[in-house]
Amino acid sequence: MFGTYLDLGFDHILDLNAYDHILFVVTLCAIYAASHWKRVLILVTAFTVGHSVTLALSTLKILSIDARLVEILIPITIILTAVYNLYKLQADDEKIHWHYLLAAFFGLIHGLGFSNFLKAILGREESIFMPLLSFNLGVELGQIVIVAITVLLSYIFIKLLRLPRKIWTIVISVLSVIVSIYLLYGVIVG
Repeated sequence: MFGTYLDLGFDHILDLNAYDHILFVVTLCAIYAASHWKRVLILVTAFTVGHSVTLALSTLKILSIDARLVEILIPITIILTAVYNLYKLQADDEKIHWHYLLAAFFGLIHGLGFSNFLKAILGREESIFMPLLSFNLGVELGQIVIVAITVLLSYIFIKLLRLPRKIWTIVISVLSVIVSIYLLYGVIVG
């Protein structure tokens, strides 16, 4: 059972049909260079803590939010993360690590999105602790794969191809906004 839900979490985060999760993690990492990999891991962990909380609360039926609202909020979190990246390029204030706080807060919203999928596959499990834990670990492993690919691409473009890091961040952030507006439009109109 552990391996099954681990695989489901891993596959869910890397599912190209649900690319909003991938897009969020890539956008979250866009502000960092490959040399900042420790910061990126802390950032993704903050996101994981956030989505773990709402994933558990929703799966345990303690928290319930309309799925359509969650589907609207997810692209908004991507847009806000991209805007923060662009802001961060201009203001280098390290007193408060807003990026980590935003990641944790946005993780709360994304956890609600994950929970709809998890509740659908849980069926009639006697205990949801182990499926919840293993699914969450699978999601975390999938996020680490996305981070590794993003950091590698960052290294290739910034270090090897000499693309200025600022341009990298701008391109990733702007593309993320465009795709998120498309996602948002699809949810609102569809």
